[in-house]
Amino acid sequence: MKCLKCGSTDNKVVDSREGSGGSSIRRRRECNKCGHRFTTYEEALRARLQVVKRDGRREEFNREKILKSLEIACRKRHISVEQIERIAESIADQAESEFEREVPSIALGTKVMDALVKLDEVAYIRYASVYRRFRDAGQFMNEVERLIGRE
Repeated sequence: MKCLKCGSTDNKVVDSREGSGGSSIRRRRECNKCGHRFTTYEEALRARLQVVKRDGRREEFNREKILKSLEIACRKRHISVEQIERIAESIADQAESEFEREVPSIALGTKVMDALVKLDEVAYIRYASVYRRFRDAGQFMNEVERLIGRE
């Protein structure tokens, strides 16, 4: 692993910890040349799942896209980065265990919405408005009313 400060590959692991619910390892490293400390993450490679989009296109599954959409939906809410990362990891684990080679984007979107509705209603509405492609305020209000009626 290259030092981010000097580029040297001569470094040592100072500390290792389990991260993201046991699916990764966080390593704290120190460069033997300049003394700079930095963190790396190690995780097992997942099976190469393909996401089947609504229009039939296929693309490689990318956990980071789920994480990014969750971060956008949860922006300015009292939701920790750890909570968001746990949800993204859980969805990735579910997709890998439920689908062998291809996962419909609709299944991923539904899993994200199911997680968000339990976590934060505002984040859920934000995500649902994009995912369900609300065309007008009426559709938005219908979803809010459905959410309120659920309580």
